[in-house]
Parts: sequence; C-alpha cells; structure tokens
Amino acid sequence: QVQLVESGGGLVQPGGSLRLSCAASGIVFRAWTLAWYRQVPGSQRELVAFISTGGTTNYADFVQGRFTISRDTGKSTVYLQMNALKPEDTAVYYCNLHGSQYWGQGTQVTVSS
Repeated sequence: QVQLVESGGGLVQPGGSLRLSCAASGIVFRAWTLAWYRQVPGSQRELVAFISTGGTTNYADFVQGRFTISRDTGKSTVYLQMNALKPEDTAVYYCNLHGSQYWGQGTQVTVSS
C-alpha cells in the first residue's frame, strides 16, 4: 500500500526555521516527482515546491529564496527546509506524489510570536 507520512511541523517565531519530512512507502521512490503543498482552512490547497526524478526543483514565488526542497532516495524521504518563516506561512503542509491522488495526512506549521 502507498503511504506518505509527514513530520516536523510545529510552532516557531517569525524568522525561525523548520525542516519538514515526508517518508514514503509502497512506491518506487525514484520514479516519482514529489511535491509539497500547503492549505489554510477555508482555502484551496496550493503548491509550495516540487522536485523531479532528476532532482530539478521549482518553487512558488511566495517561498522562493526561503525554502529548499530535497530528496533522499536511500531513505525514501522528501524534505522541505523552511527558513525566514513568516506568519503567512502558517498552514497545514502536505506531501504529494505528482500526478496522483496520494497525499499524506499533513503536518501543522504555525508561525507566531
């Protein structure tokens, strides 16, 4: 069975950092482009970043220069390093296998003083 499990969320102050992880199982990890999305209650889920099978990365304008997506094939895990966090980054963050409807349960990120 396909399973995606996010972790690493929490409460941080503005300007702080968090590193999110998404551990995948039940898939050939190297065959999938992986993405991070986020969602605020009452709003649509929006793309944050993705990383291709070849390691090419892409970012939404609102996180460019602050967030970094990476993947570890040996651990079947995709990461999102988030620096210089802003209150508007507060959301539930989800990982996704691009082109599929496979999602993790999400991890809450709250940026507040």
